[in-house]
Amino acid sequence: MLVELRYNPLLDDWTMVASNRKNRPTMPKTDCPFCPGSGKVPEEYEVLKYDNDFPALMEQPPEPDPVGSDLYRTKPAVGKCEVILYSPNHTTTLPELTVDHIEKLVDLWTKRYVELGKDPRHQYVMIFENRGEEVGVTMPHPHGQIYAYSQMPLKIRTELANCKKHHERTGSCLICDINREEQAFQQRVIAENDHFLSYIPFFTDYPYGLFITSKSHQTALSDFSRPQKRALAEMLKQMTGAMDTLFQRPFPYMMVLHQRPVAGADVEAYYHFHIEFYPPLRERNKIKYYASSELGAWAACNPHAVEETAPQLRKAYLRWLKQEGVDAP
Repeated sequence: MLVELRYNPLLDDWTMVASNRKNRPTMPKTDCPFCPGSGKVPEEYEVLKYDNDFPALMEQPPEPDPVGSDLYRTKPAVGKCEVILYSPNHTTTLPELTVDHIEKLVDLWTKRYVELGKDPRHQYVMIFENRGEEVGVTMPHPHGQIYAYSQMPLKIRTELANCKKHHERTGSCLICDINREEQAFQQRVIAENDHFLSYIPFFTDYPYGLFITSKSHQTALSDFSRPQKRALAEMLKQMTGAMDTLFQRPFPYMMVLHQRPVAGADVEAYYHFHIEFYPPLRERNKIKYYASSELGAWAACNPHAVEETAPQLRKAYLRWLKQEGVDAP
């Protein structure tokens, strides 16, 4: 088993190498380890933290293979990989859960974010979900994951740097300013409640690349009050329900919670909690692939203007509300 980090000098970043992950089960129809009765989880649970059986990061990782050099550095893959089980039901997905249940999920996310942040080796704790075979999901049971990294991921590092530059230049938070811009324009806004705003931002590279952002300037789940956590649970249910309603099919997506780092510089003044969705569908049965220029140059290309796709998702949200028997705002 090879589990290690390899330095990429072109990007000043680290690649996780985890040969154990090739042994993961692929879409099992029976004998699901996350279902009660498997012997691996309690007979009764609502939401549950489960240590990943095939981790890319470990609390006590093996030493790297002796193949590195001064240029090609290696280091142990220190960290933690956890699975967050959303429900004991094998087929119930996030939009099908009750708000009360999703609120318990938000509480578990918060608890794990705080607990993993106590380890001084951890630099960043990322909570995420992959949904659908289109994004490579190998286990259909409803779940998300948490990775605790011993190094700052490159995208987060870039985002933090740009938020800091914006704050130094303007004195304001970049996400707060983006929120104001989207609320003023309105055409890209999908929904809002007392504490959260959902929109497909002006710059997204995915046709339905939704953001959920806190209205108040807070940087992590652990900052939120009980009403804010419930409002987040409501928004998660509504937006994933709207996605499923859009094309009348389970909507694949990658969802990532962006929060402050758990170690290092103080970012309270300029960073802001938000959730980013990366949904690969551009039409009901057509995938928006990341092609050569997008991966090779990070030159994103959205095949649809979001002023076209946001109204479509907004209409799907209103249809979903009607199906749920909820009055439209």
